[in-house]
Amino acid sequence: MTDTDSSRAADTGEKKPFDLGTGPGRVLVWFYGVFTVAAASRSIVQMILDFGRAPLAYVLSAVAALVYGFITYSLVRGGERARRTALVCCAAELAGVLIVGTWTLAEPSAFADATVWSDFGAGYLLIPAILPVTGMIWLRRARTA
Repeated sequence: MTDTDSSRAADTGEKKPFDLGTGPGRVLVWFYGVFTVAAASRSIVQMILDFGRAPLAYVLSAVAALVYGFITYSLVRGGERARRTALVCCAAELAGVLIVGTWTLAEPSAFADATVWSDFGAGYLLIPAILPVTGMIWLRRARTA
């Protein structure tokens, strides 16, 4: 929203749209951006160097990178449609973390190498498990603001 749009909204008494990338949302954008780069870099290098060793793990890391990237884009873009899309992606991310995390604990032999979501993101200080919950809380709050 531009300054002109803000002043126009104030003049007409309209509610100013909530900017997803401000306040705590800025921290989420930063974390999701870092995780996009980390997961994408990891998966690309692993797929190029040794794809046959653990294709499932490397593809899951690439999927995580795509999800992180899309959430980052949605948070930066802003608007109600982007908020709803990011909320769905955060829910999908949380499901991925829970499914892959449980799977890696129940059947470690299924993964020849770790993914971003292995052991609920333990290799990344559990941030992959915390991030979607935090994102969903922020995005739900953004709806009511």
